[in-house]
Amino acid sequence: MTVDRVWFVTGASRGLGRAFAQAALAAGDRVVGVARTLAPLEELAAEHGDRFLALPLDVTDRAAVRATVDEAVRRMGRLDVVVNNAGYLAMGMLEEFGEAEARAQMETNFFGPLWVGQAVLPHLRDQGSGHILQISSIGALGGFPLTGMYSASKFALEGMSEALAAEAEGFGVKVTIVEPGGYWTGLYTTGLVTTEPMDVYAPLRAELEKRFAEGSVDSLPELAAEAVMRLVADENPPLRLLLGSAVYDIAFDLSRKKTETWAAWEEVSRAAEKAVPAPE
Repeated sequence: MTVDRVWFVTGASRGLGRAFAQAALAAGDRVVGVARTLAPLEELAAEHGDRFLALPLDVTDRAAVRATVDEAVRRMGRLDVVVNNAGYLAMGMLEEFGEAEARAQMETNFFGPLWVGQAVLPHLRDQGSGHILQISSIGALGGFPLTGMYSASKFALEGMSEALAAEAEGFGVKVTIVEPGGYWTGLYTTGLVTTEPMDVYAPLRAELEKRFAEGSVDSLPELAAEAVMRLVADENPPLRLLLGSAVYDIAFDLSRKKTETWAAWEEVSRAAEKAVPAPE
């Protein structure tokens, strides 16, 4: 998987997805870039010819996902690296979400990667190889005000991906959950959906806006792409990869706090279990 790899990248039209596609092409690989709108991909198609294939896809459409994956394999011959990158951020307090808004967040960020995984696995299994990259987020490390629904979708993605890694390992298929921090992408602009704000949360919103303004640290998508290229070149890739110093520090801080809480309540936890004979 180091020469002429074939990539399948969802959400390839902008942000991290586009950076991943460009890095793969620069390395001499071939790329199938899928997106709802293909116009932003015309430049890559013109520049790279038959090494880049743009296909339209809404990842929430399970039947379309399967058909698109099959078409990609038919035209490219195989798939080596599958990047589940398509997603968006629905921002708002949990009480503010309507059913349609909540379900839409899960449809794209969770069910989309699920449908892609189901569609590519038969091909990767037949090959006996492949690497699936699940693009998660700092939002999967903990739940935060305003991004709770987004975190829920990424928590679900990571739980599913851990199971997928165990299920696919025996077929020679690898899975890595990639957890990026902040990058200069369209996530907070074209990829942002906001709820109708409730007045009762105005003080908390003001506090959060001040905190974001003081502590936001973002980086270039190209640096994330460089890390991903190193990841796919490794023969023994990790189940998880943090991208960025800020997310790295946050991950360890949150893990420490969880461990301390579990330890503080150990007596209560252990008292809730007692071995008893199975009922007859």
